[in-house]
Amino acid sequence: MNTNTYRIFLIVFSIFGIAQSQQIDPEINTAAEKIETKVIEWRRDFHQNPELSNREFKTAKKIAEHLKGLGLEVTEQVAKTGVVAILKGGKEGKTVALRADIDALPVTEKTDVPFKSTLKTTFLDTEVGISHACGHDTHISILMGVAEILSKHKNKIKGTVKFIFQPAEEGPPPGEEGGAKLMIKEGVLKNPDVDAIFGLHINSGTDVGKIRYKPGGTMAAVERFVINVKGKQTHGSAPWSGVDPILISAKIIDGLQTIISRESPLVDEAAVITVGKITSGVRFNIIPDSSEMIGTVRTLDPSMKALIIKRMNEMVPAIAKAYGGQATIDFQNNTSITYNDPDLVKKMLPTIQGIAGKENVILTKASTGGEDFSYFQEKVPGFYFFLGGKSPETKNPPSHHTPNFYIDESGLLLGVKIMSQLAIDYLNAQ
Repeated sequence: MNTNTYRIFLIVFSIFGIAQSQQIDPEINTAAEKIETKVIEWRRDFHQNPELSNREFKTAKKIAEHLKGLGLEVTEQVAKTGVVAILKGGKEGKTVALRADIDALPVTEKTDVPFKSTLKTTFLDTEVGISHACGHDTHISILMGVAEILSKHKNKIKGTVKFIFQPAEEGPPPGEEGGAKLMIKEGVLKNPDVDAIFGLHINSGTDVGKIRYKPGGTMAAVERFVINVKGKQTHGSAPWSGVDPILISAKIIDGLQTIISRESPLVDEAAVITVGKITSGVRFNIIPDSSEMIGTVRTLDPSMKALIIKRMNEMVPAIAKAYGGQATIDFQNNTSITYNDPDLVKKMLPTIQGIAGKENVILTKASTGGEDFSYFQEKVPGFYFFLGGKSPETKNPPSHHTPNFYIDESGLLLGVKIMSQLAIDYLNAQ
C-alpha cells in the first residue's frame, strides 16, 4: 500500500468510524454527571407539585426562573403556560429544538415514595388526585439539565438551540386550545426557524440504560369520536312499541370492529377502534330514546386512517337505520402520527449508540399510544425516542397513566447526556 492509498484508507476509516459511533464529548459527559443530583431534585419537586394541562402555572414559573438564571432568552406564557428559551451558540448555524412536556394527569398516586403527590382538584366535576403518572416531571428536569449544560458550553455549538417546555400534552380541558398545536399556531417553530426537533419519553417498561426507537411511524394518530344514537322510548316490557338505542349501540360497536378485523390491512400497520364510554337510560324497565358513545381510533398509516374513518362514517348511520333508528358520528383529531424522519434517525442514531452503547439501543415496534409531538413533526423533521426508566429487578412495572406508575431516577442521566449531545452533533454536522 503506497502512502497516498494509505492516507485515503485512514480518511475513509475515520469517516466510517464516526458514522458508526459518535462518542459523547468528555466535557459534556462530566457536566452531565455533575448535574445528576440536581436533576433528580428538580424531578422530585415537580413530582410532588403536579399541575394539570393548561394549569401548569407554578411549574412554568420554576422552569422560567431556571432558564433566566442561565442567561437565556426566555419567553413565557406561550400556548398559555408554555416556556421557550433560546441559546445562541458560539458560531452561526442552523436551529435545533429540544422539547419536554410539562403537564400531569388526574390520577391519584398510590406509590410510597417520600415525594409522592397528595394534591387533589376537581376535574370534569369529579374530585380527583393529581400526579405525574406519565413521567413528564422527568422530561422537564432532563431538559432543564440540558439547558444548563449547553449554556456553559456555547463554544461547542454551531447554531442555535431552542428549548420548548410544552404544556397540555395530555390534552387541554374541554373548550380550550392547548398543547403543541397551539404552540405552533403562536409561532414556536419560527424566529429563528427550527430545522429539526428532538424529544424523548421516559418508559416504565424499558430497563434503565436502554433506548427504544423506530424510524417512520412510531406512535399512532389519535382520533376521538362521539356517536349519538336516536331511538324511540317505550316501556321495557314492550320493546316492539319503540326503537331501542342500546341495542343499536351494541350492533354499532360490533360492526365497527369488523372494519379492523376484515377491512384493514393489519400486515402493514396496526389499527384500533375502541368505544370507551356508553351512556343511556335512567331506569331498568324503560327503553330510553337515545344513547351516546365515546371512543378512540388509533392508526399508524395515513391511508389506513382515511379508510377507517370513511367506513365508520358510512357504517354508523347505516346500522342505526337498519334497526329503525338514527345515528351521527363526529371526530376530533387529538394527535397525528408520530413520524420519525428516517434520514434524521439514520444521521443521529450513531450519537445515541455511542453514548448508550450500540447493544442498548433497540429498534422497536410501533405503539398505538399517541403523542402531540407529532404536530411538530408535521412541520419539521423530528426524532422521538424512548428512555428506559425501569429497574432491571422490577418484574411487572405498572403502566403509564396508573396510580402506581414508578420511574427509576437513575435513568435520567442517560437522557441528559443524549439530548445534550444530539443538539451539539446535529448543529455541528450542518
